[in-house]
Amino acid sequence: MNADIDTVAVPGTVAGNHLAVKNRNESEPADSSLLQDVFRMIDHASGYLDLAPGLSEQIKQANAVYQVRFPVRFGNEYRIFTGWRAVHSEHRLPVKGGIRFAPIVTQEEVEALAALMTFKCALVNVPFGGSKGGLMLDPRDYEEEDLERITRRFAKELIAKGFISPSLNVPAPDLGTSQREMAWIADVYRNQFPGDINALACVTGKPVSQGGIAGRREATGRGVQFGLREFFRHADDVSHAGLSGGLAGKRVILQGLGNVGYHAAIALTLEDDVSVIVIVERDGALISEQGLDIQAVYDYLRETGGVRGFPGAQFVEDGRHVLEMECDILIPAALEKQITSENAARIRATLIAEAANGPITADADQILQESGKTIIPDIYLNAGGVVVSYFEWIKNITHMRFGRLDRRIDEARGEAVLDTLQQMLGRAVPDSLQQNIQRGPDEIDLVRSGLDDTMRQAYREMQSVRHANGRTPDLRTAAYVVAMEKVATTYREMGA
Repeated sequence: MNADIDTVAVPGTVAGNHLAVKNRNESEPADSSLLQDVFRMIDHASGYLDLAPGLSEQIKQANAVYQVRFPVRFGNEYRIFTGWRAVHSEHRLPVKGGIRFAPIVTQEEVEALAALMTFKCALVNVPFGGSKGGLMLDPRDYEEEDLERITRRFAKELIAKGFISPSLNVPAPDLGTSQREMAWIADVYRNQFPGDINALACVTGKPVSQGGIAGRREATGRGVQFGLREFFRHADDVSHAGLSGGLAGKRVILQGLGNVGYHAAIALTLEDDVSVIVIVERDGALISEQGLDIQAVYDYLRETGGVRGFPGAQFVEDGRHVLEMECDILIPAALEKQITSENAARIRATLIAEAANGPITADADQILQESGKTIIPDIYLNAGGVVVSYFEWIKNITHMRFGRLDRRIDEARGEAVLDTLQQMLGRAVPDSLQQNIQRGPDEIDLVRSGLDDTMRQAYREMQSVRHANGRTPDLRTAAYVVAMEKVATTYREMGA
């Protein structure tokens, strides 16, 4: 999962944690790990590229992985915490990637997610390398003041080794973390380097009052919306997927109503007339063929901790099997490895939009491709978080709010257009239209515009590679080819 998913939506829990993971049946085939899946995709995409011997291996492996163990005192006892920060590629600096707090985090998972960040940044033309961090703990087991002490200590350890820095390594929120933790980390860095005028740029995803940017929290979900919109602008791709028309009226199954799933679903239902007929959460699934009220379900989930008992919808306890219902679009917005070789053949969605990181294993991906499914890959579709993190980083190092220089100019131009219209029409323009014409863009408008443009351009690069002389058979391969070519070009130009 990208950067800022905070609720996982599948049955089963770990140590009573609301952050749940899929339980594996003993008879279920053991698919490869996420890191192995990433390596398989790199090897596969390399076959479409003319890379010098050894360059593919350089692109594949992590540059550095730092493991730290540190004690924190609780009353009369000490507890030892283990964490990691992986740097996959420094072909661009700083490197970028979230920090997750979860009891299930491992070094291998952190390495895999760091690699995905490298390709994600390259694909969407964000000039960062890839990194990722994780701390093995369940944040729900701790009071806020205790979690703050743990976070600050972890930050000190990473800062001391250069794994947090505005110019070298910039974390962001991820599973189990939020803008709160990013504010704590930024404060630690600022206290350790009081002379660094760019100190706030050491992390992104901060509160707006602490140097954050409007639209960052919704960014990954908005990116999903903009990516789907762009897909449906290309009639050939839509037809190839067995669909027709635009987004309006499409029936969606959503797995995960955390930050990403919520913002994607709200935007798609309110602005694109999509119907979310299923929401899968940690304790089961809600089904309504008439479409679910996303805000009402989200509020109920936050109040009760689950979706069981939500009025006006059918509840099914076995949420994992609900993923196999017929629909137009399946959006996995939870953790990795939710569609495996065990259930892939039963997935009936026409289009699968990967809002999470690695929700489909490599084995499952092959099964789905062979059955004619179209998959919009994670390294494209959930890149909205890092795109807007890039905007925040730029804001921090330039020390200027977006729109500060040109907003009033845009307002003046709008007023001039309005005056011209009213003179030509010989009557006043309605008040609602006047406001739209006159208003200069706020920071949120500029952020959304930049994100929309980024997602459009990245999709067209993928599509171009996919359709060029039949180079690649699917969007995932095309995405990796585009990203790896950019990384390889940088290495070649550096002479490395």
